[in-house]
Amino acid sequence: MVTPFAPRANSQKRMSPVSQAREASLARNPLSEGLRLPRTPDPCALVIFGASGDLTQRKLFPAVYSLAVRNLLPEQLAIVGVARTPETDDQFRKRMKEAVREFGRDKLDEKVWRRLAEGMRYVATDFASEGGEDRLVDLLERLDEERGTAGNRVFYFAVPPRAISVLVDRLGHRRSEWPGWTRLIIEKPFGSDRASATRLNEELSRFFEEREIYRIDHYLGKETVQNLLALRFSNGIFEPIWNRQFVDHVEITVAESIGIEGRAAFYEQAGAIRDVFQNHLLQLVALTAMEPPVDFTSESVRNEKVKVLRAMRPPGAKHVVRGQYGRGFVEGKEVPGYREEPGVARDSTTDTFVAAKLFVDNWRWADTPFYVRTGKRLPKRETTIAIEFKRAPHPPFAKEASEGMHPNVLLVHVQPDEGVSLAIGAKVPGQGMTIRTVHMDFLYGGAFRTELPEAYERLILDCLHGDATLFTRADEVDEQWALVDAIVAAWKRDRTSFPNYDAGTWGPAAADELLRRDGREWRRR
Repeated sequence: MVTPFAPRANSQKRMSPVSQAREASLARNPLSEGLRLPRTPDPCALVIFGASGDLTQRKLFPAVYSLAVRNLLPEQLAIVGVARTPETDDQFRKRMKEAVREFGRDKLDEKVWRRLAEGMRYVATDFASEGGEDRLVDLLERLDEERGTAGNRVFYFAVPPRAISVLVDRLGHRRSEWPGWTRLIIEKPFGSDRASATRLNEELSRFFEEREIYRIDHYLGKETVQNLLALRFSNGIFEPIWNRQFVDHVEITVAESIGIEGRAAFYEQAGAIRDVFQNHLLQLVALTAMEPPVDFTSESVRNEKVKVLRAMRPPGAKHVVRGQYGRGFVEGKEVPGYREEPGVARDSTTDTFVAAKLFVDNWRWADTPFYVRTGKRLPKRETTIAIEFKRAPHPPFAKEASEGMHPNVLLVHVQPDEGVSLAIGAKVPGQGMTIRTVHMDFLYGGAFRTELPEAYERLILDCLHGDATLFTRADEVDEQWALVDAIVAAWKRDRTSFPNYDAGTWGPAAADELLRRDGREWRRR
């Protein structure tokens, strides 16, 4: 990851004339300014398992194309799609071209596409069958000769968790046959509980080192999430007050207006606690609460996140609320309840909403509550991190003058309107002293006048560079699952009646009561 705080260790490495020309081109191109890296990734083959799936079409290939538009990919690149569905190379290219047209953030440029398509191949095979990996391995060896990929491999596992073990085993037994480096990108969920995550880590460690394993959480690739680190550690005004002495509480919301979108088979097993809480939410808590790292290398940043996760005590039963949506209206449209969704059991007790009061038991945050919530079929799509500061200890103004004044809040908008807002008190123009809360806003689009890159662009490129800063480490995953397992274990004794909130509302009444008991309330929308 490139940051403004520390140069890349090998940024002085001598580049080829072609790479030097590309760097000069990027420097002249204002569209690439925010993504420009000091070097081009090594030649490699990017292998996508699950190439016929929705993730590949909607996210992965549009991200790869956007990197190609900005000349951020190596010239010696091969992209290999792997799935069980029969398909030719040309059919694969055509399907991915349509995916870029439909889902990409950049308009399709035929010249860029032709250059990318030259290195695209497709392999129809089933790794579960004996020798199912032979066709892929043989193709990769040919591509080393044809494309100059130098035996370097990135394997992207865009497949269900149950398929990962087979792929890892087959690849692991063949990895000695290629001379270059190997990296594995593994999509969430990483396991379904602590025990299964531990087993998966053990299977991976049989053949691959931790530095070769990239557990992806696409939230960490969002510009605004990364800006949280810049906001804290590049501005001297925030870090001194980023602690229990000045912060009253922290509120993190990951809200979705959509339902399960035909994913009943997955969601019935996962629920909101495994789909979002275990990864996205806890990672946002860790980034908000972490101590300043000694530098911005991947290990230093991830070390500090692990310390936060280890310091989080499992919440008691009265500090966790779960819910499931019923029928209701979202954005003026009537939508079915969760139990009415296709493929969902009519007596399902799967959670579609989770709220919790968490504590980080260290010197910086002791006794400071972190209120977090996530849910499906809420009124709107929104991810925010709100740091509410304590009130001024002795405001000299009359009570009537400051009735419209609220505590200072630093609000980080992760999505959809990326930016930062600071709520402060200001005098209302006119006679007398009347104080009202106003907002100082920073929006990415207005400040930089360029479209933000998609999270997958950043994460794929970081993996090609061998930078694991924005990926989760094995001990992070273990600590996240330890917390979630404790919550799920308590739920087994719970008798919550579902559904307990209408679609289009902000969750069950118990979620409001969670804060009301502390004399607080969720941010007003």
